[in-house]
Amino acid sequence: MEIWDLYNLNNEVIGEHIRGEEMPEEGYHLVVHIWIRNSKGQYLMTKRSAKKKTYPLMWECVGGSVLKGEKSLEAAIREVQEEVGIILSPEQGRKILTQVRDYAGGKRVNDINDIYLFSYDGLILLSEALTDEVAEDAWMNREEILSLYHSGKMVSVIKDLSYFVENESGEFL
Repeated sequence: MEIWDLYNLNNEVIGEHIRGEEMPEEGYHLVVHIWIRNSKGQYLMTKRSAKKKTYPLMWECVGGSVLKGEKSLEAAIREVQEEVGIILSPEQGRKILTQVRDYAGGKRVNDINDIYLFSYDGLILLSEALTDEVAEDAWMNREEILSLYHSGKMVSVIKDLSYFVENESGEFL
């Protein structure tokens, strides 16, 4: 059972929530999306496992829910280690954007999305991952990511992609 802190829109903890239960109208859970960029300007993209209940075999950046008692940055570092086996340090990244969603696909989601950008040039060894959530990984440039997005092969609920797409240089600010 996964337990999340519930937040108000001022980012203050107001309670807790069990994953899978319907989100209350007055509470939000915190989610992290982690974009990892190498020195060639490519981004690490991951393909979700066929076992995933939602969006199986779809591409996305690393991400996940922040657990009860965890800070956003701690969750970002944990998610990266769990999903792709990379151990990042806080100094390698920065939060670039926060977005709030009430609904996605007609369903109440009530999430606050903290979007991070990390720099990393090491190897990716999925055998070092702590979970089997990721089936495949690839370093991709902006055009390859946009191609996935426009061909419907990318998780469509990643709202931060609009930030990536709208930036003509293909770089996060």
